Amino acid sequence: MMKYILLLSLFLNNLVDLQAQNKIPLQNITITSKAQKTEVIVDDKGELHLNVSPTDALKFKTAKLVHYSDFGAKGDGKTDDIDAIAATHAFANQHGLMVKADAGATYYIGGNERTAIIQTDTDFGTANFIIDDTEVKNRNASVFTVSSALKSFKLKNINSLKKNQQKIDVSLPKPCLITATNSRVKQYIRLGLNQNNGSSQTDIFLADKNGNLDRKAPIIWDFEQLTDITALPIDEQPLNITGGRFTTIANKEQAKYNYYSRNISIKRSHVIVDGLQHFVKGEGDHGAPYGGFINISDCAYVTVKNSILTGHLAYSTVGAAGKPVTMGTYDLSVNRAVNISFINCSQTNSIDDNKYWGILGSNFCKNLLYDGCTLSRFDAHQGVANATIRNSTLGHMGINGIGSGILSIENSTVHARSFINLRPDYGSTWQGKLMIKNCVFLPAAGKPITASIINGSNSGEHDFGYTCYMPAKITIENLRIEDVNHPENYQGPAIFADFNPKMNDSTYKEKFPYIKPNEVILKNVTTASKKTLRISDNLFMFKDVKVKTNN
Repeated sequence: MMKYILLLSLFLNNLVDLQAQNKIPLQNITITSKAQKTEVIVDDKGELHLNVSPTDALKFKTAKLVHYSDFGAKGDGKTDDIDAIAATHAFANQHGLMVKADAGATYYIGGNERTAIIQTDTDFGTANFIIDDTEVKNRNASVFTVSSALKSFKLKNINSLKKNQQKIDVSLPKPCLITATNSRVKQYIRLGLNQNNGSSQTDIFLADKNGNLDRKAPIIWDFEQLTDITALPIDEQPLNITGGRFTTIANKEQAKYNYYSRNISIKRSHVIVDGLQHFVKGEGDHGAPYGGFINISDCAYVTVKNSILTGHLAYSTVGAAGKPVTMGTYDLSVNRAVNISFINCSQTNSIDDNKYWGILGSNFCKNLLYDGCTLSRFDAHQGVANATIRNSTLGHMGINGIGSGILSIENSTVHARSFINLRPDYGSTWQGKLMIKNCVFLPAAGKPITASIINGSNSGEHDFGYTCYMPAKITIENLRIEDVNHPENYQGPAIFADFNPKMNDSTYKEKFPYIKPNEVILKNVTTASKKTLRISDNLFMFKDVKVKTNN
């Protein structure tokens, strides 16, 4: 027996010497395996140095699992544990190990700039995480980033793209998410209190190894030229993040557009978040906005399910137009992402309390899904291609968006002022179809208003950087409008709001034409008021729209 112990000792010592000579820098964390105790040290530059004893390393690898306490996390709710948490994930990433929070622990995370990189399955379990934003060194530094070990790369010899193009002339190492940009063309030139000069023309799409494009996420723009086109390989194996109860102690900054990103940032494809809870406390009479506690970007195939989020108090500031404006502040955010699903998600505060901003914001996305959700808002700022909402209840900010493809709402209830709001600040555009089936519309959560199913505004006088459309075909089937409370002289709900009050006769000419719908198909639309559904207050604007009733 002594002989084998000596041999094992020699082997471990050789391993120690080899690893000591070849320190592995990982995410600004240097990992060694010297014959010393396992510990995490922060140097004068703020960088982490993790030493894992050979005995502990062997134990962790055998178990295929590490806990935060293995690397010094106290979990007492007072000691700042972010260094130990980051070190735990760094070691797990290096060796492909699962990370598990200690049952019942409370991890305090202060304002130091440190991000834990998650690249392996992580079970937060029943642990609590307190994220203190009252004194933060870098508000842009995520607490956790779920990242891929795969690296993005530039594509060469692709100089242009066509809308609905089905193939690009390229050979890829594996399926990739492609991001294309033409900085010489500006789109989404915003109108209103938050007006701006637009964003560079951008598109995201999926390609297989041979360059064949996913037709369910098509190219939506013509690119006459490309200033950048990048491919990010897609991880094939799902990464699972489960459990965890996170509480953000809100920042106390002045109410300005200084977004906080102290969050879980997901930048890897094929990720499942299951059973996470996020709470917010300490919000006062002022504060900076939040960019999403779960922030999904530059990836595909992400699902957030069985999770509980929290809407943030909305504060006002002075916008780009020099006038007061309420700042958007989010607990969910999705940007430049494809095939993103929220399933059985809800929020801690009332979905009808307008002190809290709508919970979701998104930009440059394709194929977004709500299924079984009870949330205050669905929203697509700078466009979504295809969106589905089913079996869900939407609160005071309802369904907002612009985009293209198919917008489908089924078996859902909406409490907002309109069933759908096509965002006026981006031209109220939807180039495609709208389908509403088996739904309930409770205008303004029961407050007395004159409601419309589809709201928006477009004067035809502003250049948004693209032609603006209303849905070409609108199908509304089995919709119940609960308009029992309404103003005096109520004429009944309308299909369309008055999108342009100035367009009341043929003398009005649009500088940038707004393309009207071709047809509306109605089947079994009923109202609690017994009033008939009208087309609009603006009969002239919608005079050429064919309305077919199939009751």
